Amino acid sequence: MTAKSAAAAARATVYGYPRQGPNRELKKAIEGYWKGRVTADALHATAAGLRRSNRRQLADAGIHEVPTGDFSYYDHVLDTTVMVGAIPERHRTAVKADATDGYFAMARGTQNVAPLEMTKWFNTNYHYLVPELGPGTVFTADSTKQVGELREALAQGLTARPVLVGPVTYLLLAKPAPGVPADFEPLSLLDRLLPVYAEVLADLRAAGAEWVQLDEPALVQDRTPAELNAAERAYRDLGALTDRPKLLVASYFDRLGDALPILAQAPVEGLALDFTDAAAANLDALAAVGGLPGKRLVAGVVNGRNIWINDLQKSLSALGTLLGLADRVDVAASCSLLHVPLDASAEKDVDPQILRWLAFARQKTAEVVTLAKGLAQGTGTITGELVANRADLASRASSPITRDPAVRARAAAVTDADARRSQPYAERTAAQRAHLGLPLLPTTTIGSFPQTGELRTARADLRAGRIDTAGYERRIKAEIREVISFQEKTGLDVLVHGEAERNDMVQYFAEQLTGYLATQHGWVQSYGSRYVRPPILAGDISRPEPMTVRWTSYAQSLSDRPVKGMLTGPVTMLAWSFVRDDQPLGDTARQVALALRDEVADLEAAGTSVIQVDEPALRETLPLRTTDRDAYLAWATEAFRLSTSGVRPDTQIHTHMCYAEFGDIVQAIDDLDADVISLEAARSHMQVARELAAHGYPREAGPGVYDIHSPRVPSAGEAADLLRTGLKAIPAERLWVNPDCGLKTRAWPETRASLENVVAAARTVRGELPAS
Repeated sequence: MTAKSAAAAARATVYGYPRQGPNRELKKAIEGYWKGRVTADALHATAAGLRRSNRRQLADAGIHEVPTGDFSYYDHVLDTTVMVGAIPERHRTAVKADATDGYFAMARGTQNVAPLEMTKWFNTNYHYLVPELGPGTVFTADSTKQVGELREALAQGLTARPVLVGPVTYLLLAKPAPGVPADFEPLSLLDRLLPVYAEVLADLRAAGAEWVQLDEPALVQDRTPAELNAAERAYRDLGALTDRPKLLVASYFDRLGDALPILAQAPVEGLALDFTDAAAANLDALAAVGGLPGKRLVAGVVNGRNIWINDLQKSLSALGTLLGLADRVDVAASCSLLHVPLDASAEKDVDPQILRWLAFARQKTAEVVTLAKGLAQGTGTITGELVANRADLASRASSPITRDPAVRARAAAVTDADARRSQPYAERTAAQRAHLGLPLLPTTTIGSFPQTGELRTARADLRAGRIDTAGYERRIKAEIREVISFQEKTGLDVLVHGEAERNDMVQYFAEQLTGYLATQHGWVQSYGSRYVRPPILAGDISRPEPMTVRWTSYAQSLSDRPVKGMLTGPVTMLAWSFVRDDQPLGDTARQVALALRDEVADLEAAGTSVIQVDEPALRETLPLRTTDRDAYLAWATEAFRLSTSGVRPDTQIHTHMCYAEFGDIVQAIDDLDADVISLEAARSHMQVARELAAHGYPREAGPGVYDIHSPRVPSAGEAADLLRTGLKAIPAERLWVNPDCGLKTRAWPETRASLENVVAAARTVRGELPAS
């Protein structure tokens, strides 16, 4: 096919779409089902309606080939585990008794059965359920979901493409099951897994699929020769099948590197590649291997992870270059639109000027369609769209909203000394222990306590004007009093105020900093039924006035025990926002760090002796390619230290991280120079404690003993066993006792029982320690 005919054939598609519905209907139905208020039939009907509506919206917008299989009740990797029959032994009885309840048991656990481990999906804030595999794993195909959703789309009269997690990525994301040696390689099961994928592909073909997309984002990471050989073998074998649809192998989030020539030469009919940001290197690499003659290329030129409008002319230029490199070039977003909110037009409170700069899922879909039209029919057919796009881009570039000279001058004046504590840790810890007087194995929580329905109602009433500020603040004070009283009665050593006044750990601060703007409907799935509204970082950052001092000081006035000041760190403020793309991330991080430095100073001046600056996103934002990591970690760790290094030696700085592969960043954790770090560890059976010990981490750490992403209450014995495991890696004088993460999403009854058990476990294990 010539470049001209490839252009004429260009069509628009996407890889996935937000699942929740315009008013988070899916979240409400799922949580209603968990609470017994919604029947299984009603839950499934809600889900089917959302799928039908999503597909119709995409088709009506001009998407020629809609995805199926991207919808999930909890997580698409968990859906893949079901598809290949890799149900953990402990969950098989529940799954056999009721597929829906068994599915949620794998995700959330039950009182008697632990859930699957959960961690971040590559470098996003989306969490997936980690497959558990071992030498005895037997895979069996179950294509019910995938075939059913394809048939739904075909019944609507649509051209549809099922999307599956590819076999190589699935195995590379997996971990050895409990009881399986840690050195077991799930990828060794590839030859056992491929026949199951072959069966699913045959089922989809029989159901009417012309194309099936197999997502292999794990191949954009650094891969060993053995892993690359496995990818080559997988697509050689799948490509050789006779009873299958056409195969589109998709990658996203970064450049393919050494995997590109392997996939280009594989006997599959198409590749989908990311051509945004760091992945733009795919264009040169594709040309270097001679392109994709005779194959389909789906070009991800619209960024599926940010919310800024696309530069249409720039994308058209890239598409034009690609035309000569494939038999057919189609246009797509760079990844699933799962990672952005649904519709910017719903944001009635955003400045109209700024709204012109924003593109959520529906707007990105329109950009994809516009680009496909321009590629297929010529730029003359989209002249109006190009003119408007250039005007919007120019508006943003020249807007005074984006630049504050005072902020830039302060950031430019930062020195290396500003990001260093005045004394080394060994001297600081002696001063802190004398000042705080804590016991061995001190107990604390991560920060937030349950956000009750009453709190949410009070917040909504304040926004709607049904109560005044004074009435709202009385409610917050009452909640803080209750939280402090409970912690004192339970016996926790370092308390928190519970964060009753906070809607979200990032949004709360963003609403008080210049340069940020908040949305009302910009919900994005984080995990399961948990959705967040990432704020938008549009301009330079500063802190007009203290943000947390008042409530922290009030809480401290209620107790003689130390109350932690609670802040969100600069990297997490960036990672869990939609960050500006018009300057280096490190520059933005430094601005946020300076704003937080002012808050830390004010907390200390108000008498706060323990200050926690959370950085759960430090690992999440780690570049996928090793060669890109040193530069990132340099500015990320400097930003944290800049936030926290202005305090006295006897002020104890904490940080917190959760649900990530910490082993990749142990040196960076060390480089933060925090006095205490708390980390998620319950689901991973204290793996992080062993990783810290292997590194020789010299400071205090609290690997979590209570999995807060499950409704189950851990017994005191279970928590004590985890503590004993932690003590094998971390000495008692440096080991803290805490939950995995904040308690915002939990209910009060399970929170009370769990924390009482955690404190009891700490007391038991203290009693087992040798007398000093």
